[in-house]
Amino acid sequence: MFIRTQTNANRTYLLLVENQRVNGRIQQRVLARLGRLDELRASGELDRLLASLGRFSEKLAVLGAHAEGECLTVGERIIGPALIFERLWQELGIDRVLAELAGQRRFGFSLERAVFVSVLHRLVAPGSDRSAQKWKSAYAIAEAEGLQLHQFYRAMGWLGEAIIEAGAPGAASEEARAPRTRKDWIEERLFDRRRDLFSALDVVFFDTTSIYFEGEGGESLGQYGHSKDHRPDLKQRVVGVVVDNQGRPIMSQMWPGNMADVKSLVPVVDRLRTYFKVNEICVVADRGMISAATIKQIKARGWQYILGVRMRRLKEANEALLARAGRYEEVYPMALGQPQSEDSKAPSALKVKEVWVEDRRYVVCLNDDQASKDRHDREAIVAALKQGDKQLIGNRGYRKFVKASGERFALDEDKIKAEARFDGKWVLTTNTPL
Repeated sequence: MFIRTQTNANRTYLLLVENQRVNGRIQQRVLARLGRLDELRASGELDRLLASLGRFSEKLAVLGAHAEGECLTVGERIIGPALIFERLWQELGIDRVLAELAGQRRFGFSLERAVFVSVLHRLVAPGSDRSAQKWKSAYAIAEAEGLQLHQFYRAMGWLGEAIIEAGAPGAASEEARAPRTRKDWIEERLFDRRRDLFSALDVVFFDTTSIYFEGEGGESLGQYGHSKDHRPDLKQRVVGVVVDNQGRPIMSQMWPGNMADVKSLVPVVDRLRTYFKVNEICVVADRGMISAATIKQIKARGWQYILGVRMRRLKEANEALLARAGRYEEVYPMALGQPQSEDSKAPSALKVKEVWVEDRRYVVCLNDDQASKDRHDREAIVAALKQGDKQLIGNRGYRKFVKASGERFALDEDKIKAEARFDGKWVLTTNTPL
């Protein structure tokens, strides 16, 4: 269909015609006579007709707006996040590892692209797979236009699919046992890719957090537990992450939401030693990461350790360590290197002493600045309790300084005096000469 002219007696007419095949030959059929060309130009009808037709053509609308110096937006895509993350994705070799592991399966779509979009979506605008499928339409992501929601589900299911390996070590307990998945294979192969002849995994940092469910998503996966997000009303999962001393993630693990942190430490170290080829192990952990059972497992495995001691709960610490006479030795952080520092925010020197109880080695530490703060905090609590503020009794930290006397509360002077023994002190237990 097109426009042509027809001239009769020095007059030119515009015709709307189309080509059609008749008996094997192309013939033109006139669909409409638009009028005389000179009259259409003079009256402006020709321009109005073109403008009216142009409304249905995006290409001509853009060209027309450009000719008039206007900017006409017919669509837009965000390109920045995908460009940057694609470069990191390729430099780390994640695309090649995924392609290698998925090569034996025929998915009918690019699994690597589905995982890439899911990860990028969680970095930019965290949400569900359903949210990711809608979110990607606003971003220019190579080879991701045709991905459907069920393909995102299949990709995530493949990552979390359990794998069975012969000779895999057992976890410390059934509760802490986490089945190995393809996600674990990916972490281990990515770590192997960046290792060289001289690299070693000397220092790693491990910590846990909790993530909670909103809506009905956590009914089957979540459990109620200690919420680090202060949402004990919602079911949750516990997530642990290990990073090296340069801040690069090495491995991650998930557990039921009701599992305590103390049960996660040994399984994580077991996996590091078995699958990341860590030979020398020295576990350094604070009091929140250990328990009597954890210490027993660490000793049974023959690992070195430097562990925080729960001074108020360990009878040996109360009766033998803090009461043991001995001279403290001052040590200074490496940042200072000298007894005095001009920086008022620099950490203060520590006083330490070694104490042996039978074959167990402890290091008692004393920080004078912290001791002063602890003393002032306790005095402020006691002063508030003397004013009879009953609301303070609900605070566990305050409640330890009072005792019940019938229906009334009274200050417990013995507890106050005993608490002073812990001012600015903490105790480490270790089997190393450090």
